[in-house]
Amino acid sequence: MTTPNTWRRYLTDYNEGLGLVYERFVLNDFLDNLRRRYGIRSVLEAPLYGMAGVSGINDVVFARNNAAVTMVDDNTERIRGVARIWEEDLKLPVDLVHIEPRNWGRLPFADNSFDFTWEWAGLWYIGDPAGLLRELVRTSRDLVFVAMPNNIQVGYWMRKLVIDQEFFAQHDERWTNIGLLRRILEEAGLEIIQEGVLDVPPWPDTVMPANEVLQRLGIRSARLEEQFTGDDWQWSTMAYYLGQEPDLYDRVMRYAWLDQANLPWQVKAIWAHHRYLLGRKV
Repeated sequence: MTTPNTWRRYLTDYNEGLGLVYERFVLNDFLDNLRRRYGIRSVLEAPLYGMAGVSGINDVVFARNNAAVTMVDDNTERIRGVARIWEEDLKLPVDLVHIEPRNWGRLPFADNSFDFTWEWAGLWYIGDPAGLLRELVRTSRDLVFVAMPNNIQVGYWMRKLVIDQEFFAQHDERWTNIGLLRRILEEAGLEIIQEGVLDVPPWPDTVMPANEVLQRLGIRSARLEEQFTGDDWQWSTMAYYLGQEPDLYDRVMRYAWLDQANLPWQVKAIWAHHRYLLGRKV
């Protein structure tokens, strides 16, 4: 299955947009909490591509805390780009593994190789999502975490029906069905210990930069275009990781009041951008 080609730009241009930086910070906090709670020392992310923006940087929170990070992809060009980011910019160790697109159901790792295996929003980009889910269970010795876009929230339907119909014509929406994912994981030997939502900012999830959304909606406004472009509209997680914008986390996370609200996840699901399952090997 093909993936959008926007990832090429982000291998050198780290300006991701406010929504993506927010998504990454919320996810990082969640992953770091898991790391501390369960003593995670080794991690497998497969595929490394799922979140838009800069590919392959969601495991930085693990690597900076001395966990061994392995990531898998079926695109050699993307792996080379991610390797450069980790070696030249992040200066952190990582094991990047290339597989053939047909081999997502046969990952090249022994049983119980990692403390934690996971994927974020990547299932509908690969050829064998069910096989990968089973492999995430097989290769984990403890925890498995799986998340996909939330198919009931407003931005998902805006994207599907109006601004990005081509994407949905080419990708299988079955893999946003959390019930289906749960069944496959449980049949593979996983006990689900937590279900919930993540990434609940006050804006809808359109994936695209705000200026592109306006263009696709046919909205032409010089004032709005200026508001969402230019030097004043630069949002880069890498700038935070590299110490160039140390206050970025605080500036972005002021929008996290819905994520942090003490509400049942089922209520947040009306607006949340992603749903997830967390399980332990039986």
